[in-house]
Amino acid sequence: MFSLQDITTISLTLFAIIDIIGSLPIIISIKNRQNHLDSGGATLAAGALMIVFLFIGEQFLGLFGVDINSFAIAGSIVIFIIGLEMILGIELLKNDPNAKTGSVIPIAFPIIAGSGTLTTIISMRAVYSIPNIFLGILLNLLFVYIVLRSSSWIEKKLGDSGLTLVRKFFGIVLLSIAVRIFKSNF
Repeated sequence: MFSLQDITTISLTLFAIIDIIGSLPIIISIKNRQNHLDSGGATLAAGALMIVFLFIGEQFLGLFGVDINSFAIAGSIVIFIIGLEMILGIELLKNDPNAKTGSVIPIAFPIIAGSGTLTTIISMRAVYSIPNIFLGILLNLLFVYIVLRSSSWIEKKLGDSGLTLVRKFFGIVLLSIAVRIFKSNF
């Protein structure tokens, strides 16, 4: 039932897709805009979304008449907009200053549990057993939580110029990822 090789493959695949390290500039920007970061809340929300999609993702999207490709394209557009924000230094996706969800949304979705992650989880069911996928998700969530909790320390180590450089670089990376997701699902 459990396979160390499968769990490793699943974990590494999700690690690459979630790309929490590459998302740090966005996360730090959101943290600074909201004056706090709910690491636990964002991790739990992303984890809940991934687990729901593991078990009923395709059926859930089907209720709305949405196929996986359309979901992935919509997610790629959101990722594209976030990438533009990073490169241009502007805010296109406005956050309600009174909302308590600022550090959960968009961090939980679409940054951690984005369309690429959720689509991958659904497609992994055809190859791997659910317990192995579940463990791969949990391992990634643990790493995500550690990175989110360390974001202030990382921000201090990088400094303003380092953060600007990383934000612009990963903005271009996000744009590229968004275009790739869009092209592969169009």
